[in-house]
Amino acid sequence: MTNVKIVTDSSCTMLKSVRDDLDIHMMPLSVMIDGVVYADDDHLEGEHFMELMGSAKALPKTSQPPIGEFVELYDRLGADGSEIISIHMTKGLSGTVEAARQASNLSSSNVTVIDSDFTDQGLSFQVIQAAKLAKNGASLPEILAEIDHVKENTKLFIGISTLDNLVKGGRISRATGLLSNIFNMKVVMDFEHTELIPVAKGRGIKTFNKWFDELKNELSQLSNVRQIGISHADGLELANGFKEGLQALFPDMDIPVLHTNPVIATHTGKGAFAIMYYTD
Repeated sequence: MTNVKIVTDSSCTMLKSVRDDLDIHMMPLSVMIDGVVYADDDHLEGEHFMELMGSAKALPKTSQPPIGEFVELYDRLGADGSEIISIHMTKGLSGTVEAARQASNLSSSNVTVIDSDFTDQGLSFQVIQAAKLAKNGASLPEILAEIDHVKENTKLFIGISTLDNLVKGGRISRATGLLSNIFNMKVVMDFEHTELIPVAKGRGIKTFNKWFDELKNELSQLSNVRQIGISHADGLELANGFKEGLQALFPDMDIPVLHTNPVIATHTGKGAFAIMYYTD
């Protein structure tokens, strides 16, 4: 029976122990801070990156993995006849998935490349389910069907405490960022079809708390929530508060609270959070 192996990129936030247990292969992006290039791998922890970004002269720049490194990985993984599924962050944030597609055409292995339409733990939902099925000997079509099911039933919300990085990265105007910072504006956005759609905004932390109460009410009425994940960018206290509220609704669910990766933190800035879930 042909094995199926799973590849993703470093924007996929999950515990290293989970990645290792499920034999998930991670391709690191890179991040440049004041002219120094760092691999976004296990050696660049989220907390350390936040310190580096906080003292940097300019916004860090992220880069997708080289096509050649993808080819090398695919060739190695497929040398024993295994098929490969390579699942990556949305094309709306990075050219990584396109680099993977180009590499798949150059590799001697059979590679299927998937645009997850998400990132962070929203991406990890698809990757983990695919890896679990692969570990249990599922076929390529079975795994692809599950990936599609998880993708279509995932929701990802991002809370932004400061718009500085979005302004520096050119994603919103400087005037908007200035006004928002003056008034201590907080924004929650729904990440849908590669677009950030504001769903709540206001002054101060009460904006996040009010939105979270609405989210809890929404989730309490769903009977098919499969998994929830919470990520943050140097905002552990707020994230833990969210977990406490969600754990009361889902006492038997393991809800990971993880520091997001450098690629995402570069866009969101300090104090950001994300809450993601998917349903059956």
